[in-house]
Amino acid sequence: MSIGETLAKERQQAGLSVTQVSLQTRIRETVIRGMESDDFSTCGGNFYARGHIRSISRVIGIDPEPLVSEFDATHGGAPQPVSAVSAFEPEQPVAFRERRSPNWSAAMALALALVVIYGIVQVVGHGGGREQRTAQQVAGTPAAPRPSASVPPKQSDPVVAAPRKTVELAVQARRTTWVSVQGDKGKVLFNGMLREGDQKRWTAKKKISIVVGVGGSVRMTVNGKDIGAPGKGKGVQRRDFGRGDPKTA
Repeated sequence: MSIGETLAKERQQAGLSVTQVSLQTRIRETVIRGMESDDFSTCGGNFYARGHIRSISRVIGIDPEPLVSEFDATHGGAPQPVSAVSAFEPEQPVAFRERRSPNWSAAMALALALVVIYGIVQVVGHGGGREQRTAQQVAGTPAAPRPSASVPPKQSDPVVAAPRKTVELAVQARRTTWVSVQGDKGKVLFNGMLREGDQKRWTAKKKISIVVGVGGSVRMTVNGKDIGAPGKGKGVQRRDFGRGDPKTA
């Protein structure tokens, strides 16, 4: 009996379908069906085929080693171990440069140059220090004037408030009324009844429009500023607000 026939027979005796074996081994169903037909070309190579045989054998409850040995016998044998010497030996010999004797003449010339540069730096640094101390000892140099205590400090420029990026409208119902609110491009934000004491808040990028069924029935706050109850009982009221509103409190 071939490897594929053995796998198929043992799977059926274990009461497992190809789909169940595929889920447990994470091997595609097409690969399992090919292996059961002794077609190992879809495994991706002999190395993966051996691994698939072991995985499927464990799931269906059989010893995988006899099947792996049979596979090696019919597919060129098991891979031979590689020695450490051959694994790390370079394909081409590495050419090493001949070590040269140190150039003592160049080293001595460099050391002498460094000594000369160090001496020049010391002389220049000490001379500058004497000039600085002499300048500090000159008598009669007036001290820098201190600012008078009576001169008021310079006032800083007022901070310019950053422009708003949204429009915010808050509404509190003083009595029951119908309210409709629309945002940018006519998008409906609210449309319904507000009961006495209800509070709502809406935000839009550029514009908010509100229609109130009874004037004076709601109290509005636009961009953080209370504008009161528009209309004062004069019927339907419509208001439009932008980022810069309210223009007047």
